Amino acid sequence: MLERKCPFCRHPVPNSQEEADRNYMKRVEANDPFALCHMGEKRCDEGDYKGAVDYFKKAVKLGDADAHYNLSILYKDGEGGVEKDEKK
Repeated sequence: MLERKCPFCRHPVPNSQEEADRNYMKRVEANDPFALCHMGEKRCDEGDYKGAVDYFKKAVKLGDADAHYNLSILYKDGEGGVEKDEKK
């Protein structure tokens, strides 16, 4: 039987959420745009819009389209310490 592996690191899939979070943080530290965007989304869900903006901006600089979209929503709504700007 084949063992399930992470497509990013090729390691076995984490057994717990805590282990998955540690793996995401390793990817964030490696400047993986998908992981940065994911952390931005997680911060938004927690209500930490300023933190989300920071993660989204880093992911946008690395070319992540989803992060660009999410950041534009924060600008549209004026969330996360950014000034409301519908043109951005």
